[in-house]
Amino acid sequence: MNLIILVEQDFRTGTKRAVLQGRRAIHIQKVLRAGLGTVLRVGLVNGPIGKGTVVAQTDAHVELEVELSESETPGLPGTLLVALPRPKVLRRVLQAAAAFGIERLVLMASWRVEKSFWGSPLLESAALDEQLALGLEQGCGTRLPDVIIRRRFRPFAEDELPSMTSGKLALLAHPRSATLCPAHAQQPFCLAFGPEGGWTPFEVDLFKGAGFVPVHLGDRILRVDQAVPAFLGRLV
Repeated sequence: MNLIILVEQDFRTGTKRAVLQGRRAIHIQKVLRAGLGTVLRVGLVNGPIGKGTVVAQTDAHVELEVELSESETPGLPGTLLVALPRPKVLRRVLQAAAAFGIERLVLMASWRVEKSFWGSPLLESAALDEQLALGLEQGCGTRLPDVIIRRRFRPFAEDELPSMTSGKLALLAHPRSATLCPAHAQQPFCLAFGPEGGWTPFEVDLFKGAGFVPVHLGDRILRVDQAVPAFLGRLV
C-alpha cells in the first residue's frame, strides 16, 4: 500500500479526521507498523493527495489527522476495452488499469466470453471500486477510472466505437499481427484486449472498421492480465 486511499465517508463530520477500519487499518498497524504520530501518505478518491498523521488507534480502528495539499499525479489519457475475463483475471485487470491511471475501462462482450462471467458479483459497483482502489494504492493515484459495461458486442462496435476512437491512437492487441505496438504514445489512445482464445475474424473486422490497428508485442502470447500491463508499460 503505497498510498492510503480515503473516501468522504471516512471523515468525522465537519473535521479533518478520518477513521479507518478493516483492511486499511490492519495494513497500517500490521504491515506499516504505524504508531501514534506516524505520518502516512494519503489521498482522497478523485481528489488531492497529502499526509495523514496517526492520532489514535485501537485494535479495531486507526484515526488520522489529514492534510490534503497536492494535486494527483497525472495518469494515462487512455481507454482500455477488455472482453470480460473470468473473475480472478478481472481483479488483476482492474487493479492494473487503476495503477496506471487509465481514464476509462470498457468491459465488453465477445463471442468467446463465457455467459456465466456476466453473473459475477465482481461487476457490482462496490466490488469494482474495491478492486480499483487497490490499484490506486499501488500506483499512488486517486482518480478512479470510469467503468462502462457493454453486454452486446456488435451494437457497441458499430454505434459507439467510431466516436470513442475519434482523434485517438486505436490499437487492437492481436497476436501474430503484422505491426509491433508503438512505444511512448504521444496522444490519447484506445487499447482493446480479447478473451481467452482471441477475437473472432468478424470481431477483428469490426474493430478495423472503427479505425483500430492490430498490434503485437512479439512471438509470445500473454494472458490478458499479463498483456494489459505489458502493453501499457510500452505506451507510457
